[in-house]
Amino acid sequence: MNFTWLKQYVPRGLYGRAALILILPVVTLQLVVSVVFIQRHFEGVTSQMTRSLSNELRLVFREIDAAPSQVAALEAVEDILMDLEISISFTETTELDSQRRWYDFSGTVVTRVLMDELPQVTAIQLPDDRDTRVLADSRFGPILIDFRRARVSATNPHQLLVNMVFFGGLMTLIAFVYLRNQLRPITRLAAAAEAFGRGRNVPYTPGGALEVRAAGGAFLDMRARIERQIEQRTLLLSGVSHDLRTPLTRMRLGLSFLEEEDRKPLERDVDDMQHMLDEFLSFARGASEVSPEEVDFCPFFNDIAKGFSSSAGSVVVMNCNISRPLMLKKMVMKRAIENLINNALRYGETVQLSAIQMKRSVIIRIEDNGPGIPEEQREEALKPFSRLEPARNQDKGSGVGLGLSIAADAARAHGGVLRLEKSDTLGGLQADIVIAI
Repeated sequence: MNFTWLKQYVPRGLYGRAALILILPVVTLQLVVSVVFIQRHFEGVTSQMTRSLSNELRLVFREIDAAPSQVAALEAVEDILMDLEISISFTETTELDSQRRWYDFSGTVVTRVLMDELPQVTAIQLPDDRDTRVLADSRFGPILIDFRRARVSATNPHQLLVNMVFFGGLMTLIAFVYLRNQLRPITRLAAAAEAFGRGRNVPYTPGGALEVRAAGGAFLDMRARIERQIEQRTLLLSGVSHDLRTPLTRMRLGLSFLEEEDRKPLERDVDDMQHMLDEFLSFARGASEVSPEEVDFCPFFNDIAKGFSSSAGSVVVMNCNISRPLMLKKMVMKRAIENLINNALRYGETVQLSAIQMKRSVIIRIEDNGPGIPEEQREEALKPFSRLEPARNQDKGSGVGLGLSIAADAARAHGGVLRLEKSDTLGGLQADIVIAI
């Protein structure tokens, strides 16, 4: 069976679903008890009490019909009525409007049983929980019969409902408090994992049930291993950087003694090697060495665009509607945006920037009027050292294939993603950094 349609009505959060699992059985149980016990039990009790009263009224009708006159009839049943706590009186009224409150369900049983048991009864009034009035035919004309409602209905049926609601609510509250204490360690674990996914470390101590403690301990071990791996990688790359820059410096010094005609091509090669080394180290370090900080994004975004004011192409901020400060790894995000702008300027002349605030995310968009990237090659373009030369303009120069990878790594460090699409405005590549807020 497919219950996909039910998902839109089910709470999405853990607390909401736990509360639903807790409250739904309690409410269902109370409804079942109400229907089965109240309807069946009180209906049976009311029916039995009404039949008993009907037998007594049948005796009264028999005595009245046997009397020679109205006065004699009243005298004949006086003692019976006193014992039964029933009062009767002859009336000129031949019609009486039946009356019952819409929520008086036991009154339906009273009316049905009296009508079935006593053919003389023509109308029944049940105005409240205290009084009952019955209009019946007799040998001497219509009779009004008044008696207490307690003679035909079980008393205080509401007490069961009050007890059910009170104790059901009390036990639900106690269970919810206990359940919240059990769920809090899970939410803390989820928050710590989400923060670590965005490059932030928050204090976390395992707690709760054994299974939750085991999951928390496994998370802490995993986080420690990843941090050690990142630290070791950074130290290794720092050593590689130092070891490689020394021979490059010696090579540059040696080239200075050559003739200019022979020196220029070799110096370009050394510069390319230096650039590749810097780009590789920048990618390898990633976002691990930077702590997030609160950033007023629009001024930050505009400053990045102004840094390209002297470039060959046009870089314009078209829109920025970010109204709230964002927690960003500032230098990491700046490096990602600059890489995307440089990539756009390499293959196009016009670059448009925009930042759009959605309900739960922020979209940082860079568009150009270059040739773009075919849809089937976009996933390949995000891989490190991937250069799609057939799809791009080689006359504009070629990077080392890390610009998009660094931008994608920065997006992941902020809990987001880098999306590549075709620009509807300029027709070239549209790169979107989407981060959660």
